[in-house]
Amino acid sequence: MYAIIRTGGKQYRVSQGQDIKVEKLKAEVGDSVIFDHVLLAGEGENIRIGNPYLENSRVIGRLRRHGKNSKVVVFKFIRRKNYRRTRGHRQEYSLVTIENIEA
Repeated sequence: MYAIIRTGGKQYRVSQGQDIKVEKLKAEVGDSVIFDHVLLAGEGENIRIGNPYLENSRVIGRLRRHGKNSKVVVFKFIRRKNYRRTRGHRQEYSLVTIENIEA
């Protein structure tokens, strides 16, 4: 069984036992995390689609760790004007293991 959930402004296709990186969540490591915004759930030809979300459906996961992604370099340049700017950014994330899909 798989589901499509929405969290942090993004959509993720998840299945049981999968590890996903999502935007940083306000929870402690080891806590149970519940995703209520389930857009689609199904297995094989038995698929349920929400309008916009499925009622009485949720995905339960366990927060494994917090971290930062690799650095993204932002470089601005204007030729012949001696203008160069370099900035970096590391987005924070939470690693979640999907434990159960209740559809």
